Formats: sequence, C-alpha cells, structure tokens
Amino acid sequence: MSDLPPCPKCSSSYTYLDRDVFTCPECAHEWRDGEAAAAAEPEETAKVVKDASGNVLQDGDTVTVIKDLKVRGSSSVIKVGTKGRNIKLVDGDHDIDCKLDGMGQMSLKSEFVRKVT
Repeated sequence: MSDLPPCPKCSSSYTYLDRDVFTCPECAHEWRDGEAAAAAEPEETAKVVKDASGNVLQDGDTVTVIKDLKVRGSSSVIKVGTKGRNIKLVDGDHDIDCKLDGMGQMSLKSEFVRKVT
C-alpha cells in the first residue's frame, strides 16, 4: 500500500504524487507536502453581527427597529419600535431575517435594529 496522505479537501485515499505536488483525482485538489496540515484544518472565522448599540446578535434574539424604514417596492413603512422575533443571521447586505409584527417576513440591516433584553 501507498503511504501518501489522503486528500485534505475530500479525504480521498487515491492521491498521487506528480513531481513535488500531491494531486487528488476525485476532486482535482493539488497541494504541496507542507500545505496538507494547513488545508486539513481550515480556519473558520465566525462573522460577528452587532446591532446599532454594539450588542452582539445571535440567532433567536428579539430586536426592535430604531428608525422608520421604507419597504422597497411598497408604499408601507416599518415604524420605530416594531419588534422582530426569532431572528436568523444570514450573509449579505441585509444580515438579519426575521418576522416583524404586522409586516411578516423581512430582511433587515443590523445597523437599524437594537437587541431587546
């Protein structure tokens, strides 16, 4: 059997050495010998989302709107003090998905909400 390391990306055991580069035929990942340990444990940086007051937000929190917000594509307005319950943090420009009282499901920017304690 071969003592070549498994692929750090897909853990395939069918890797081969091509000159000084290891190659995985299943996912086409290529790496050098020293890079295998670094690629096997990718650094996961958790995105920290903060509200307008600087409080860290987490999934399931309740927030309140701190400014009247116009709803794009509609004539309605989200009023100050409207509560968003059971928020979910998402990637993108609008980083909060929640259900607003009287409005339904909405995506909001964290800079326009405050965490309710």
